[in-house]
Amino acid sequence: MLKLPLLTLIRRFRSVLKREGTGAAVLRAAGYVRRRVRGLGTGTLSLATDTGPRGSEQYLHGIWQTLARQDAFHILQAPGVDRARRQIAMIADLNLPQCRKYRVEQLAGFWRSRGVEFEYAHYQDIPRATRIMQHATHLMEYRLQSSAVTDMFRYEARRLRLPILYDLDDPLFSVSAYETYRNMEALDPGLKSHFLSEAPKYLSMMNGADIMSVSTPGMAQHAALYTGRPVYVRRNFADAETLCAGAVAMLNNGPDDGMFRVAFASGSQGHEVDLAEILEPLSEFIQADRGRRLMLIGHFDLAHLPAKLKPQIERVEFAGYDRYLAALARANCTLMPLCDDAFNRCKSAVRVLDAASVGVPSIVADVGDLSSVVRTGETGFVAQKGGDWMDALRALAACPKDAAQMGRNARVNLEERWRASDQPHIIAPELIEWVET
Repeated sequence: MLKLPLLTLIRRFRSVLKREGTGAAVLRAAGYVRRRVRGLGTGTLSLATDTGPRGSEQYLHGIWQTLARQDAFHILQAPGVDRARRQIAMIADLNLPQCRKYRVEQLAGFWRSRGVEFEYAHYQDIPRATRIMQHATHLMEYRLQSSAVTDMFRYEARRLRLPILYDLDDPLFSVSAYETYRNMEALDPGLKSHFLSEAPKYLSMMNGADIMSVSTPGMAQHAALYTGRPVYVRRNFADAETLCAGAVAMLNNGPDDGMFRVAFASGSQGHEVDLAEILEPLSEFIQADRGRRLMLIGHFDLAHLPAKLKPQIERVEFAGYDRYLAALARANCTLMPLCDDAFNRCKSAVRVLDAASVGVPSIVADVGDLSSVVRTGETGFVAQKGGDWMDALRALAACPKDAAQMGRNARVNLEERWRASDQPHIIAPELIEWVET
């Protein structure tokens, strides 16, 4: 195994800490130490990083110089076009599992099902990222920020005459969204300063692409405030993996123990602020019956909860997608409150999709794209005002059989309307035309 410089290790630890929290950072650090002690090998990503910033950004320089000397630098059209086929190369930040699933792997499955070849690479795996561009007709980029390395990718893409699409599912480019993002109140103030300083790097990537795709209509509206590039929506959907894993979780769900469980899942830090929006009626509802439980899945700081509520709390640490769905399947309903701010108005409905995949109804805030997936009174409830949360919880608890039926309705709605398809509410027709025409 290669020995990484101490400064690189510190940077990696800080990056994971900021993105995934203390637990994930410590686990990865411990894993690295164990591999070092055992003398185990390393992957291509580490090798790519080991080339160092200067070596990485100059990876193609020698090739370009050779092509230029041989009068072979310029080509008339993308190499893939010569073979009368469509092939997408995607270079992405693959560090976040949820983002990789919904914005990269789902897209790969979608295009392959239409006969379009699709390869992707992590942006730090420079040899692979460079290779997959060589036979492509289109370049897609996901969640990349401007740097010497991404400038090099762009330069090569333009040399190869590849049209470029840039994709995002969070307003990482937006100072106005971060400055008013309520969830930052639960985090180190230094994090907000960090995100604000990074925002121009994402905007630079947006404006250097030909078109842009985003995950929600709200995100499209917000992006249009920052860029003149065409912005189209490609929503996250329930892919075959989600539908299968959800079915397995439902099948393996244990016998009913008589408890009424209300789930709140958090895939990142800061969502304590969202739950605080409904904490008072939620606490009242849970404590009104000893047979009720608040199930907290993933990141959550219990210090934000009243002491009287804690005996009726069940904690589930996030440990992979299948185990997450298995835990969620035990719930009678799930809650998705969101603070109404510019950042959250860009949010997708992935947690509603997850709940529906295991046949659990959702109660959601009318913020972002959450309400687009819920048929209120049939597959869950959309809370328009504060009192709606308590009304919905009481209605579900009053008749668990009706709640279970609502969950089954949510699963059917997912299978019929929110699975992979070329319907306009899933993917804008302009994106399909951009690739296939």
